[in-house]
Amino acid sequence: MAPHANPSVAECLQQALRQGLARVDTQILLLHALARPLHDRAWLLAHDTDLLTDAQQSSWDQALQRRQQGEPVAYITGRKDFFGLTLNVDARVLDPRPDTEILVEWALELLPVDQPARVLDLGTGSGAVALALQHQRPAAQVTAVDASVDALAVASANAQRLNLPVQWVLSHWMDAVPGPFELIVSNPPYVAEGDPHLAALVHEPLSALTSGADGLDDIRQIIAQAPSRLAPGGWLLLEHGCDQAAPVQDLLHKAGFEQVQSRRDLGGNERCTGAVLPK
Repeated sequence: MAPHANPSVAECLQQALRQGLARVDTQILLLHALARPLHDRAWLLAHDTDLLTDAQQSSWDQALQRRQQGEPVAYITGRKDFFGLTLNVDARVLDPRPDTEILVEWALELLPVDQPARVLDLGTGSGAVALALQHQRPAAQVTAVDASVDALAVASANAQRLNLPVQWVLSHWMDAVPGPFELIVSNPPYVAEGDPHLAALVHEPLSALTSGADGLDDIRQIIAQAPSRLAPGGWLLLEHGCDQAAPVQDLLHKAGFEQVQSRRDLGGNERCTGAVLPK
């Protein structure tokens, strides 16, 4: 009896799709197993009849199993593309979401292209937001903080690899950064403790996800600290849950901020809220 041949590229893709994996996740995981660049999806089409080697099949089977257990694709591959940058990520930090690019786009609208501006990124995690802003606005002085030593290790390694001069500070929110800053941005924890969605996020650090009974504890603390750290006329931009725009706007109004407004994410939900400190 002839030995069973290893599967082809096309057969691997069909196998994963039959098991309910999203097509883009399947393609990225297969490229990872084949040690190809993760964006090179056209290569898969051109090589759909190629057979996997034993080592590639082993890598593919492992990746598939981890994804079926709910592990984010970014943790399996160790990489995630965010705002044109490829970041190294692992279970020490949150998997950067595409919706967070809305926060970056809003921040870039507020930052002049060739003028120095002092920017603070709170709860930086992998460094995604800070590095994207520094890359797009080289004249800006970007400082990023996190309360996790592990997260700062991931972020600073990304900065070194990308050659971007962000300053990294170990701090609980703004405790160790006196300011003033022209812009403060944050994608803080905003999931309510006990939220049923947490069951699908068991592979990610809980401390980077949850924030009290209503999910707003950290946002309250940031809004309370921000007036003493912002320059007059400076902006505070916050990412939050899809149903939290109204309470976040209310908190900003009560703290004396002006021009309070929200922006929608790719799914049409109000995802970011920002406001100006009066001059």
